[in-house]
Amino acid sequence: MSIFSISLTIAGLCLFEVISSIDNAIVNAEVLSTMSPKARRWFLIWGLLFAVFIIRGLLPWVIVWATTPELGPIGALTATFSSDPAVMEAVESSAPILLSGGGTFLVFLFFHWLFIEPKNYGLYGERFFHSKGIWFYAVVSILLSAIVWFSLKENPMMAFGAVVGSTAFFITHGFKQNAEQSEKLLLKKELTDISKILYLEVIDATFSIDGVLGAFAFTLSVPLIVLGNGLGAFVLREFTVRNIDNIKKYLYLKNGAMYSILGLGTIMLIDSFGVEIPSWISPVMTFGVVGYFYWKSARHIKSSRIGS
Repeated sequence: MSIFSISLTIAGLCLFEVISSIDNAIVNAEVLSTMSPKARRWFLIWGLLFAVFIIRGLLPWVIVWATTPELGPIGALTATFSSDPAVMEAVESSAPILLSGGGTFLVFLFFHWLFIEPKNYGLYGERFFHSKGIWFYAVVSILLSAIVWFSLKENPMMAFGAVVGSTAFFITHGFKQNAEQSEKLLLKKELTDISKILYLEVIDATFSIDGVLGAFAFTLSVPLIVLGNGLGAFVLREFTVRNIDNIKKYLYLKNGAMYSILGLGTIMLIDSFGVEIPSWISPVMTFGVVGYFYWKSARHIKSSRIGS
């Protein structure tokens, strides 16, 4: 990869990590407001190290190692920088499994948001789909059946990857629902700061899965994923401390995150079937989609000020 491609990939990863974790930042900010200054500093410093090196560092490495066990732990870390033909062949043969699973997860995530989750309607048609929430399960079931059907013709392990991706979605969805319920408990001052920190770390780990899986649409390089997602996690912590109220004003950033997730999931699924997609497509698409919804949010803020 050229320096430009690496820089573009890292920038795209950083942006995607930030926008896909905005909900997490809002939860963190609200809970931190009920904690002592010492506990807040501890979470923002040591919690950041845990989030970057343990969650966003360990998870992508484990995923690559699991899908390509013949590489071993070190080989999984450095695979995409290796010039060894055997290593490159191993990565290429296992990539469709990873891409199929990650793509299925992300597409399911988008449709859950579109059909079920409360939202600010940013595009025409979102209100209609939201009113038909019961159809979410039918849509994703049919979609999974189609992915598995076509995957079986290519590679049975791709079909297994898609099933694993759908399973991972429903497991993490359950954790997220529990996290939303736990937020009310965390806001109570009776809980100790240590209990709140532990809860926040678990919630952060759950929310980080979206960003980690989406990162594979940008690159299969674990070091680049760690660097890009790590920078995004750092920026998010800064928002948590300084600008979370301003971020809340941008009503349609979540829409941008979810349409980016749909785009990245689609890219991963197409790529898993062997269609060559240039590496710059994912970051450019992410910047374009997020940029549009940022502009839409800024225009809404401006019109609200004029109206008041």
